[in-house]
Amino acid sequence: MKPLVHNGHIQTILGNFWQRPETERDFPIARRLYQTEPGVQVGVDEQAPQAPAAHAVLVHGLEGSSNSGYIRSISRDLLAANFAVHRFNLRGCGGTEHLALSNYHAGQTSDLRSVIETIAKEHGKPIILIGYSLGGNASLKLAGELGSANQPLLAGVCAVSTPIDLEACADQLNTRSNTVYQRRFLRALKDRIRRRHKTQPERYDLSHLPKLRSIWDFDEVYTAKLFGFGTARNYFRTQSSRQYLTEIAVPCLLIQAKDDPMIPFSIYEQAMPDIEANPNIRFLSFETGGHVGFLAKDPPRFWIDPIITEWAVEIVRNKI
Repeated sequence: MKPLVHNGHIQTILGNFWQRPETERDFPIARRLYQTEPGVQVGVDEQAPQAPAAHAVLVHGLEGSSNSGYIRSISRDLLAANFAVHRFNLRGCGGTEHLALSNYHAGQTSDLRSVIETIAKEHGKPIILIGYSLGGNASLKLAGELGSANQPLLAGVCAVSTPIDLEACADQLNTRSNTVYQRRFLRALKDRIRRRHKTQPERYDLSHLPKLRSIWDFDEVYTAKLFGFGTARNYFRTQSSRQYLTEIAVPCLLIQAKDDPMIPFSIYEQAMPDIEANPNIRFLSFETGGHVGFLAKDPPRFWIDPIITEWAVEIVRNKI
């Protein structure tokens, strides 16, 4: 594999804007609403071959959706490998804000678990969970929660470009070199609060918005308070997936680029004792790839997609 460029920032930006393959003509999308708790529904965009051998649940990152580029491209490979794909939208994402009064956060696993439980009950096929960025944190956390409770709901879990230490990644986003990413995320999050304010002005106070300068600020003022964590530091501490790595009891694939501008690779180096202590975890690190970029000069352009798909196929083969 020859990287398109050896620059984490360029890989990140190109990965966000590069045209992705279309799968809708051969595998039409059906939007399904799952009620995960009273008053909460999440939207899942589903595609399937005629007789799928397994199911894959795909989870996007911060302020993304089921239509994010990396979700669309991995869907193509998985569908070709006879997986049904369930492109999960985190609470309030993908045009579903009207279906829940609250937003999502990095460790919110209840919606995801509810959807996976329904899929398992209806289909009885192996389920692979694949998360990207913030969705990777939620996916790893859920796998750890299930493992510690001895709940064999998943056949495997994969996490790409994952902030396993939320505090360290919030600090990293606050560096000068990441100003463009932080501003983009913060703008989207502020807009979400403004939309929420229109229907729940007593809960979503707009007076704090002008003072927010970072994701840390947002999580301190909104996320921590709205979800009962108290402070951003406590939210980061309790919801980071690193502490769940030793509990994962199914095959787990971690993929991380060393030049990811948003995630310091040092958090993976610090977590290596836990990673190496769990024989279920396979850790793939690459010199370049950026944040959910991983663009190659030659085909396959999105070169981690076949790696993930081959891993998933092997898991299903061993399960059947």
